Amino acid sequence: MKIKILSDSTCDLSKELLEKYDITVLPLTVIKNGQSFRDRVDIVPEDIFAHVAGGGDLCSTTALNVGEYEEIFAKYSAEYDGVIHINIGSGFSCCFQNASIAASDFANVRVVDSQNLSTGQGLVVLKACELVQNCDDLDEIKAQLDAFTEKVEASFLLDQLQYMVKGGRCSSAAALGANLLNLKPCIEVRGGKMSVVKKYRGNYAKCLANYVKDRLSQREDLDRGTLFVTRTPVTDDCLEAVKTAVDAYGDFENIYWTEAGCTVSCHCGPATLGVLFVRK
Repeated sequence: MKIKILSDSTCDLSKELLEKYDITVLPLTVIKNGQSFRDRVDIVPEDIFAHVAGGGDLCSTTALNVGEYEEIFAKYSAEYDGVIHINIGSGFSCCFQNASIAASDFANVRVVDSQNLSTGQGLVVLKACELVQNCDDLDEIKAQLDAFTEKVEASFLLDQLQYMVKGGRCSSAAALGANLLNLKPCIEVRGGKMSVVKKYRGNYAKCLANYVKDRLSQREDLDRGTLFVTRTPVTDDCLEAVKTAVDAYGDFENIYWTEAGCTVSCHCGPATLGVLFVRK
């Protein structure tokens, strides 16, 4: 049985992984200065950062509509025995709602709410690729993926809150206080929503090293199969600090260093880095 894996572009998987597993991504729309661009097709994170640094308003992303999903599902449901589509978490976008409505017209299409974003969503996509190798029951695959989403642990450390303030997710007063105290917030995805779970203080490179240690060391509950280190642009000293910490605590079979896409870039800005993995 031939099953096709699809995902929103928000999964942030590298070109190499997409090609290796024959994953097709559906680009979300990025709105910059009133114009629409396709994520990673017509626009890349660097364009967003340059626009905001030049005084432009924060960019935003919009979901695919029901009609767009219907067109895509019609194509692949005709070419394959089954289709599994993994969406960005329903708490972040209406993509899942729209895709679910579209999928109702296709008996061989299943839609999965990743409850996550970036390579947290990517981990669910890779799990789908693994499952279809040994299972051809679409409902069973979806059930296993729905259970798997609860095991994904995704978090990011932010160096600055400028983008969060612009996006209305943080007050100017809170950002000023964080800057004065040199605080770096750690944002974690929990239950399909983002929340600040800890604040680190001091030099960002040192904070990143401590963040990685806190996330990976002395953990008996981790599946040591795959680790993603996903980031927007960070300085060389920050990257070196993270690499040293990952070498010390990241005893994983596969470690992928990836760049965050436009969704994380729009909301969190430059100098954002996260480690994302799966619990047992």
